[in-house]
Amino acid sequence: MMAQKLKPPIILIGNHRSGTSLTQQLFGLHPAVVTWHEPRTIWRYADPGRIHDAFDESDASEDVVRYIRGRFLKYQLQHGDRRIMEKTPSNILRVPFVHKVFPDAKYLYVTRNALSCMASAELKWDKIKRTKTWSAVRRSLSDAPLTQLHYYAGDFLDHMVVRKVWQSKDLLVTGPRYKGMDQDLKEHGILRVLARQWARCNRQAREDLARLGKGRVCTFRYEDLIQDPPSVLRRAFEHCELNYDDSVIRAAREMIDPGRQEKWLRLDHDELREIIPEIRDEMEAYGYEIPQALR
Repeated sequence: MMAQKLKPPIILIGNHRSGTSLTQQLFGLHPAVVTWHEPRTIWRYADPGRIHDAFDESDASEDVVRYIRGRFLKYQLQHGDRRIMEKTPSNILRVPFVHKVFPDAKYLYVTRNALSCMASAELKWDKIKRTKTWSAVRRSLSDAPLTQLHYYAGDFLDHMVVRKVWQSKDLLVTGPRYKGMDQDLKEHGILRVLARQWARCNRQAREDLARLGKGRVCTFRYEDLIQDPPSVLRRAFEHCELNYDDSVIRAAREMIDPGRQEKWLRLDHDELREIIPEIRDEMEAYGYEIPQALR
């Protein structure tokens, strides 16, 4: 009965700071779609204590699949029986797991220039350290099963006591956690870790999504979305079998700021040159060029 009622969700795959929020907002304009903002604890139901975000098919047991699909169905019915459009950046490291849970889902994949992602992420890592609020923490915990709340108690205390009350200056990491990230944070500077986060996560997603087969995934670049919203959105909406009208385009033009792509220029160019080998291959795979200033 659940399988008959649960509508195939739209799963947006994308790295941290790659344009997933904007894309989700645009899809949320459609009357048949309800967006769900990063229900991280639901996706981690299989192993909430895992220190990285890489999950595979073996983690999707019958119990895990039943639980996640049940939560999606509940959310769907609570929001007018509309189709769910979900984006959780950590899913970039667990495409096979997500696909086993939702084999009938429609997949979108958005990429963004590594340098722009890194510049935006570096600001986010610093900002969230200073501005994380009680409401944000409560929201992130609200989706967690009661039996697993103790796994997240440490993060809660870290965010709201150590950092807020004691004014800790330690770095607060956001975005997907690849295997070995904690060790890299101890041994390397923030830019190298951000470079590895971008490259390793994008490579994993590119390879995993390709295995789903032709026609299963609609891939687009964030840069193309902000430069030519009509053609990119039309293709994405058609892939998800959603009708499309000019009202989305008008809203998109108001929401998009094409001038945000040059923020990487504020970063130290010497440091960037040192980490170019970390990102070069994946930059080329997605059609991005290394700027002349960094060669």
